[in-house]
Amino acid sequence: DVSSPKHGKVDPYNMPHVGGNMWAGGTGGRDTAGLGGKGGPYRLDAGHRVYQISQAEKDAVPEEVKRAAREMGEKAFKQRLKEIQMSEYDASTYERFSGAVRRQVQSLRIILDNLQ
Repeated sequence: DVSSPKHGKVDPYNMPHVGGNMWAGGTGGRDTAGLGGKGGPYRLDAGHRVYQISQAEKDAVPEEVKRAAREMGEKAFKQRLKEIQMSEYDASTYERFSGAVRRQVQSLRIILDNLQ
């Protein structure tokens, strides 16, 4: 069951973590920032294979936990914008331009990774 969203502990060795309720950047777990899980405050990719839980499990998260996760994610987003000295308007403008070339950038990254 989910209880309350949190960032989670950071693994100093960046080992992959699947499931559970402890590690930031894990996959398929609950309550912590990561990918493929439920009840976490925001997505956090640590570069590992993503294990996805079912949509039914995600839909079963209580509304108060979803609300708390959204609030925590919004707070973290605003804090990050402040750290990089970017306004919300700047962020939306960046997202608009970035979204227009996202597929091309991803293709270029794949090509460059293969060249390395």
